[in-house]
Amino acid sequence: MPEPGQPGYIVVEGVIGVGKTSLARLLAERLGARLSLEEVEENPFLKHFYADPARYAFQTQIFFLLSRFRQQTELLQGELFQRLLVSDYHFAKDRIFANITLGDEELALYDLVAGALAPRVPTPDLVIYLQASLETLLERIGRRGRPMERDLKPSYLETLTEAYNHFFFHYQGSPLLVVNTDRMDFVRRPEHLDDLVRRVLAPFTGTRYYVPSWEA
Repeated sequence: MPEPGQPGYIVVEGVIGVGKTSLARLLAERLGARLSLEEVEENPFLKHFYADPARYAFQTQIFFLLSRFRQQTELLQGELFQRLLVSDYHFAKDRIFANITLGDEELALYDLVAGALAPRVPTPDLVIYLQASLETLLERIGRRGRPMERDLKPSYLETLTEAYNHFFFHYQGSPLLVVNTDRMDFVRRPEHLDDLVRRVLAPFTGTRYYVPSWEA
C-alpha cells in the first residue's frame, strides 16, 4: 500500500527513446511497486508501420488502443489496484499517435472506439513526462538497437515531440512532473535517480518542471 500522501498510481510518459520504460522499472524497484509495461513489441503491425506508415497506421493504432485498454482494465480487478503501481504509458496518449498517423476518416472511427473505452480506465495519481532533445533521442534509440526502429525518421520524432509537448502543456488530469532528461542518466548514475525519486514523492498539485543542472 502507498504511504500517506504518496501517489498510488504513477505513470511515466515521453517520446520514443526518452527512457520511460527504464525509469518505470527503476521506480517500481525503488518503491516496491507493481510494474505495468506497454506491450510494444507484441504489436504485429509495428515493424510494418515503421517501414510504410501510411499503409499500416490504422491497424497499428487500433491494436495499441485495444491492448492498452485490456491492460488498464486488468488493473482494476480485485485487489490489484490497491497496491502501488508504476506504468510506462498513459492510456490517453494513444490519441497523440492517432492524430499524427491517421487520416480524417480513420481518425473519426478511432475516436468512436477510444471514446467508448476511455471512461473505463483508471486515472493516474501522478504523471512524469520525460523530455529530451532530438539529438539525445536519436542517440538513445541507436544505443538500444531495436531493429524495428532503424527506419524511424528524425522528422517523425520531431513531429511526435511537438505533439507530446502540446498534449502535456494542456494536461490537467493529475499532477504532472515535467523532467528534462538531456543531462540525466538515472540508469547509471544513482544520484540522478535519488534526486528524481525525492521529487516524485513530494506531494504537489498542478504542473512542476525539473531541469537538472549537473552534467550527465
